[in-house]
Amino acid sequence: MTQQMTLLNHIRELRDRVIRSLIALTLGTIVGFFFNQQTRVFLEEPYIKITGNKLGFLSPAEGFTQAMKVSLFLGLVMAAPIIIYQVWRFVAPALSGREKRFIVPLSIVMALLFVAGISLAYWTLPLALRVLFSFAGESVEPTITEPFYLSFVLRYMLGFGFGFQFPVALFAASALGMLTSRKLRSAWRGAMVTIVAVAALIMPGGDPIPLLILAVPMYLLYEATILAIKLILRK
Repeated sequence: MTQQMTLLNHIRELRDRVIRSLIALTLGTIVGFFFNQQTRVFLEEPYIKITGNKLGFLSPAEGFTQAMKVSLFLGLVMAAPIIIYQVWRFVAPALSGREKRFIVPLSIVMALLFVAGISLAYWTLPLALRVLFSFAGESVEPTITEPFYLSFVLRYMLGFGFGFQFPVALFAASALGMLTSRKLRSAWRGAMVTIVAVAALIMPGGDPIPLLILAVPMYLLYEATILAIKLILRK
């Protein structure tokens, strides 16, 4: 009976955390809707500068669909700190008192890394577009619709945002006694292969250029995490 109650408590706790996260995402999406037009102009600017052409659309409803897509993206960015905090609060009961003191700092770091990831993605977007377009040759020119372009860009930016979260996972594993800086240092070759594989999974279309653009900063974050574990956790 006690085990059943414990399981029910965990399910209720999970439900409450999910509901709070969805509320934050919904409110963020509503706010984002009022800024979706400016955001679309901002995201499409690199393409227009490179090609000199505007994006097109094929269906009357595509404008609304893209507005909702961008609004949801903005909602996720704004709700990210709350969602991350809810995740940590859910796992908190399984942590010791010493481990719980990392919840707030790690939540802040995760949110900052997410923003840093999508910011770096936008900064490197013109380079990625130029390189990818160059493979088509000079005999053709890009004729891309807004849905295809925004899908690529948003996945590209979210790939960076989520890819930048792995240092927190390594730090948390070290705090739990599962890893040390020495183990991570000795496993750098395997880490490089894993990072490239993960980057290939989360990058849109598996294109090699975006993959490499993401993999390089991910490996630098891997090295920075080793240093943080050594200096902060003394492990």
